[in-house]
Amino acid sequence: MKNVYTELTGRAADIFTRHGLMGETVQVTARVLSTEEAIGNPEADDFPLQKGRERLMEATIDGAAGQAFTDRFGNYEGTLEGILNTPMVNNYRRAVFVASLNAALRRLALTTGTVHCRDQEPADCARALADHIDHRYGRGNIGIVGFQPRMVETLAGRFPVRVLDMDVDNIGEDRFDVMIESPKACREVIKWADLLLVTGTTLVNGTLPEFLVEKPVVFYGTTIAGAAYLMGWNRFCDRSR
Repeated sequence: MKNVYTELTGRAADIFTRHGLMGETVQVTARVLSTEEAIGNPEADDFPLQKGRERLMEATIDGAAGQAFTDRFGNYEGTLEGILNTPMVNNYRRAVFVASLNAALRRLALTTGTVHCRDQEPADCARALADHIDHRYGRGNIGIVGFQPRMVETLAGRFPVRVLDMDVDNIGEDRFDVMIESPKACREVIKWADLLLVTGTTLVNGTLPEFLVEKPVVFYGTTIAGAAYLMGWNRFCDRSR
């Protein structure tokens, strides 16, 4: 496969050209959302957004919204053409691209679930995910990439799991009777797992290609909505909007 971002921008450009979006000056605004705006008031306080490790950037095009998780954030305004032609050299630029891609495909009604769920919906989503995995993949080993607390809590109660995370405050800690491992264990976890459950944030932080392997992979979250549509990747995001 080509570079993932080259492939994505090429496929996006084809669609946007076909629908006349590349030839127009389409304004895209990305802004950093507060925790309250992003996920409401879940009872627990262990989400990355609440800890300040990540933020949701939101792009809007003609009222259609798309979001992306990132640890490098800021405001941006430009055209889709300009965004597609910008080198994906850091997490900020990739977040602008990903959020804008999600908004544009939402604007064209080609994808849904581009806005994060709120309040108690992450817990509802985790339960739906556990049922989905059980029914479709059985009860094999699950390698979880990215510490999403409600998913880890729910899945660890039903399946053998190992969890990789980049947050140094999580690595080596026990979370729901699972020790959170560092990215150094990536190859070992991939080999061990029968199924990989991978956060869409990997598309922004540049690590996603490591998980495009010859075994079942399910991406989760709003960040990867548009890319999953364009690339045909499996995605689960049961309560997003």
